[in-house]
Amino acid sequence: MPRPISASIDPAALRHNLSVVRRHLDQTAAGSGGVAPSIWAVIKANAYGHGIEQAVAGFSDAQGLAMLDLNEAVRCREAGWGGPILLLEGFFESDDLDIVDRYHLTTTVHTREQLDMLAHARLSRRVDIMLKLNSGMNRLGFTADSFGPAYARAQQLQERGALGSIGKMTHFACADGPQGVSGQLAVFDAATQGLAGPVSVCNSAATLRYAEIAVGTADTTHWVRPGICLYGASPFADADAASFGLRPAMTLRSELLAVQDIAAGDAVGYGATFTATAPMRIGVVACGYADGYPRHAGTGTPVTVGGVATRLVGRVSMDMLMVDLDPVPGAAPGAPVVLWGEGGPSVDAVATHAGTIGYELLCAVAPRVRRQVV
Repeated sequence: MPRPISASIDPAALRHNLSVVRRHLDQTAAGSGGVAPSIWAVIKANAYGHGIEQAVAGFSDAQGLAMLDLNEAVRCREAGWGGPILLLEGFFESDDLDIVDRYHLTTTVHTREQLDMLAHARLSRRVDIMLKLNSGMNRLGFTADSFGPAYARAQQLQERGALGSIGKMTHFACADGPQGVSGQLAVFDAATQGLAGPVSVCNSAATLRYAEIAVGTADTTHWVRPGICLYGASPFADADAASFGLRPAMTLRSELLAVQDIAAGDAVGYGATFTATAPMRIGVVACGYADGYPRHAGTGTPVTVGGVATRLVGRVSMDMLMVDLDPVPGAAPGAPVVLWGEGGPSVDAVATHAGTIGYELLCAVAPRVRRQVV
């Protein structure tokens, strides 16, 4: 028998979450009289740990897919995806353009060197690009001063037949917080004013909170790039995924391996970081940091045993963690445990107790954990 821990992936939840985002965008556009944006469903990092093939199936109604890895882009084509695919970091060397060309990929362009490589490439078809502006995140992209010349260079390549459409994109640093997007959006609007082509500025947080800025017109196509929200987690610290009608697409499940009855004053786990103040029952769960569960999740982190909410106690070890069974007096070895997902705490709640974000936990589930598609 395999070790009793698994990550269940639900493509129906992926479809549901995409439909929630689609409905939100359609309603926003209808309210303003504009054109609803198209959706690049972001499936980077093996679809946030959910699996590329599952994402292709779950996001079949998206207008496009977006990722970083060329191999993942090829897997999308091999899985039957025929729509647009956007490489969010673009290509990394000249040889990559053979794959861009062969698999008809759209590529982000954020450096002069990438434009140089495109200028010298021998392509069988025009390549669509999204020219990226660094509007203030200071990660990738042309500066506001260099964006105009880069766009003009791209137009020259377009006239030579190397490029197809030239889009404009940026990435917001604070769409999930009080600072918002207005400052970066002003930089973007000023740098791209009068430049034709599709526009893409919204990540998950901006898509949910500032959808009005992604509404297009008859003359301009807009694309949004939602990621984490499509997997049923929230990009916000002050709003959970359920408040948007989103469902978890991954459920991390395990079982109790053993039960210990301990006395007041007994300690639990490495470092004796938890000491019982009264007699209690402790459940030992087949899940640890080698499975991707965060070691820094401390006592009080929510977990569900036998359908009952309880808490983690003590320090997470490599292969096991311990839970308080006082709320579940009938629990015995073999009892089902939900670490996060359907029927348990949200991945965001677990992440908050661990001092991180749900993105990290979903992406960090280890290869040794069995994936099951439900």
